[in-house]
Amino acid sequence: MKQEPRTTDVGISRDDRIRHYKSLLRVRRAEEVLAELYKQQEMRTPTHFGIGQEAVAVGVCEALQKDDVIYSHHRCHTHYLAKGGSLMGLAAELYGRIDGCSRGRGGSVHLNDIGAGVIATAAILGETMAAATGSALSFSLDGVQRVAVCFFGEAVMEEGIAYESLNFAAIRKLPVLFVCENNTYSTESPLSARQPSGTELCDRVRAFKIRAEKLDGNDVEAIYLATLKAVEECRNGEGPVFLECMTYRWREHVGPYFDYELKRAYRTKEEVETWMSRCPVKRSGEELIASGLAAKEDLEQWRAEIEKEIQQTVEQARQSPWPGPESLLENVY
Repeated sequence: MKQEPRTTDVGISRDDRIRHYKSLLRVRRAEEVLAELYKQQEMRTPTHFGIGQEAVAVGVCEALQKDDVIYSHHRCHTHYLAKGGSLMGLAAELYGRIDGCSRGRGGSVHLNDIGAGVIATAAILGETMAAATGSALSFSLDGVQRVAVCFFGEAVMEEGIAYESLNFAAIRKLPVLFVCENNTYSTESPLSARQPSGTELCDRVRAFKIRAEKLDGNDVEAIYLATLKAVEECRNGEGPVFLECMTYRWREHVGPYFDYELKRAYRTKEEVETWMSRCPVKRSGEELIASGLAAKEDLEQWRAEIEKEIQQTVEQARQSPWPGPESLLENVY
């Protein structure tokens, strides 16, 4: 696959670029460690890993303010961590423990950390698109300069709620940023089997008079710059904005394995490896070195620090107690 030209990094400081790389690496390694542990059958929640798609989560969330809010879908670990969600809360939630971010009740697809602005994640296609639009309406009515962000896969653009949300947000000029992670697959159905040839999602969105931009979803700095511009427009009453980020998930739709390990034939190992060669984490690190902003030894040190944090946190999560039976009916409505 042809490598897309990368953005210029004008206006992005050294500290920002290093922080972006560290966040990419932390999100990647947290998911890889959890994926390997998942294979040991200690986690009993269906788990969707976003390995390969980290640049979208990091690029967007790094451009947000702390009091901005995000909503996500079933492949939500990346967004949760990038926005500042507790790693302990994620790991313990996957283990079903009381210290999980949803008290062990939500599992992999129902994460929240209100203090970090992670309001909700859900597996129902399009559900959180409407919820994010509702948050943006609240911000607009309250007259505050906060932004609501919704992450979703391209298959959500085949749901009616997507177009209702886009239309309502456009009419009210709501401060909502719609971020489409287009990894070209809905479970095992490629985009070519679901959309007419030549379909451009951005063109559909522009029909609602919403500014839409298509981006390289593996370029963290391009996404960061695009998001900075988008959220400024949202805060100034010019929103909403739609960003389509072309990316790719490396692992199976649900579970910790590569598809070719399980002999699934809907995509080839060669296709996966082509996208893996465009790894957003490796790309970011190599560019730091090439631009003289970091040395190889710096990257190794940051990796060691991140590995230590993840290992210690995961072990702590495994030691967290189970929810007691007396709490069975708590928060049930």
